[in-house]
Amino acid sequence: MNNFEYIRVAAAVPAIKVADPMFNAKEIVSMVKTACENKKANIILFPELSITGYTCGDLFNQKTLLKGSEEALEMLLNETKNLNILIAVGMPVKADNQLFNCAALLMGGKILGVVPKTFVPNYNEFYEKRWFASSISRVSDKVNLCGQEVPFNENLLFRDSLSTLCVGLDICEDLWVNIPPSSYHTMFGANLILNLSASNETIGKPDYRREIVKIQSAKCITAYAFSSAGQTESTTDVVFSGHALIAENGEIINEDRFSMDSSIIYGDIDLEKLMSDRIKFNTYMGRREHLNYQYINFELGFSENENLEREVDPMPFVPSNLEERNKRCKEILNIQATGLYQRMSKIASQKAVVGISGGLDSTLALLVTVEAFKKLKLPMNNIVAVTMPGFGTTSRTYNNALTLMRELGVTTKEISIKQAVIQHFKDIDHDIDVHDVTYENSQARERTQILMDIANKENGIVVGTGDLSELALGWATYNGDHMSMYGVNASIPKTLVRYLVKWYAEEETAGEIQKALMDVCDTPVSPELLPPDKEGNIAQFTEKAVGSYDLNDFFIYNMIRNGYEPAKIYFLAKKAFKKEFSDEVILETLKKFYRRFFTQQFKRSCMPDGVKVGSVSLSPRGDWRMPSDASYALWLEQLNNLK
Repeated sequence: MNNFEYIRVAAAVPAIKVADPMFNAKEIVSMVKTACENKKANIILFPELSITGYTCGDLFNQKTLLKGSEEALEMLLNETKNLNILIAVGMPVKADNQLFNCAALLMGGKILGVVPKTFVPNYNEFYEKRWFASSISRVSDKVNLCGQEVPFNENLLFRDSLSTLCVGLDICEDLWVNIPPSSYHTMFGANLILNLSASNETIGKPDYRREIVKIQSAKCITAYAFSSAGQTESTTDVVFSGHALIAENGEIINEDRFSMDSSIIYGDIDLEKLMSDRIKFNTYMGRREHLNYQYINFELGFSENENLEREVDPMPFVPSNLEERNKRCKEILNIQATGLYQRMSKIASQKAVVGISGGLDSTLALLVTVEAFKKLKLPMNNIVAVTMPGFGTTSRTYNNALTLMRELGVTTKEISIKQAVIQHFKDIDHDIDVHDVTYENSQARERTQILMDIANKENGIVVGTGDLSELALGWATYNGDHMSMYGVNASIPKTLVRYLVKWYAEEETAGEIQKALMDVCDTPVSPELLPPDKEGNIAQFTEKAVGSYDLNDFFIYNMIRNGYEPAKIYFLAKKAFKKEFSDEVILETLKKFYRRFFTQQFKRSCMPDGVKVGSVSLSPRGDWRMPSDASYALWLEQLNNLK
């Protein structure tokens, strides 16, 4: 992971003894060594007041406890001085005639800095103001601790000189207020927030805690690690569960509660993705307060561990959870239909023309058009569905197309393109037995001409069928199936199209139409522009030409959405598809993807209007603006240099 900007974070919950700092520190040392030596963690976080225990009460006013706490910290420093790991522990610290509830950041036997808690709760079961002052009352900007003079400030950020890592801290209640300190920390560069917490359990609180961590990480485009006091705290009045959470930009990537013994969770944080999103979403720095931040530099670097402690989703456009996927499919189809419905309403169009091949894309476009017409309250026979058999049309796709049109109640037209294309071959002096790009594209353009002319005749619009994956790869005939008056599938990747059609079949239909839709889902992807085989089956398979759509959609998402370099995409693809594809196939498909993506931009530069559905779109008017003649040499060079 050395070159791909992943940082491994550990959130630890030690089994402690209340008011026994040395015992607690020894347990912390053991957990630090486990995280560093066994799991190659870069950072480890412990709960609030983890050296003493959070529930010491009035014992915090005892010099014996405070002295014991500092001695325990010194032992912790000595025992971890040879470990390359950043450690965040909680402890009480005396300064300016007051006692502060603090987070101490340690590395290599040194205290990098001490951050006092700002928002000190004093309500319900919390009485922290009885013992601790807020950082607002701080006078000094340095404190002496374990013989070291160290920075003492609520506005400390800890910056790694060897990577893009920048760490800020919240302490428990700091997160629960309306503007958490971490909101400012992240605007000043922090991309990882560590929260040392002691959040007790009440009914419903874990869900709220989880959501507030997710939301803060999303709002701040940051990673957020949270470690709360465990079950071994005093249960005199409350119970703690040791809730540990690691989130990244709105997603929980690991979580644990109610572990019986000391426990550690791990998460690999993608710093590159976070920083890329901050740059892309340029309102992030739109209103920065003028605060005095102090930066503490240290040297950590990226982990050398190749075992990524996070799932790499091979299908980033398709939720793996069935319930979530069904919900997503319903929402997507509604967005698509709304786009078409609104376009037709505003141009006062009463009819739509759709070319139906019996394949996935045209089937989805037809279903979207049907749903749009329901919103328009127009009869289904105002949808003119046209099937145009050609040289490559098989009986399977032909019959599925006829069944769909009949069962949906749309106006059906069948227009063979064979004679028109044969005449065209004669006109341009092309040999019909030469099955080259001219042979294929002539058919695609003939079909589009038919649709456009019918739309003129019916005073309607042509609904485009091409999807996001085809646009990315340029797998469309320029001024052929590339063109329409409105492209409803323009931001739907091929891997998702199949699930949308399948969902519609299972949830919205029955009988013959359901059977036809399910067979469409099972049909290999093909433009059907080359003649069938001797048995009448599809002989032309798109994925043999452009590579697996599973791979290509993975590449599209990680290049466009995440902004990753080719080498990182290759690294992740190997993890995601290790059971499906060899490294050689992945690499060659990725090279082909970049060549096609760059050289086919001219088709995207003049693509028709179409609704944006997800986070990735290639519209030249919105999400993706790129010169049509840009060089792809730099991207291929990186792939060619991979060992």
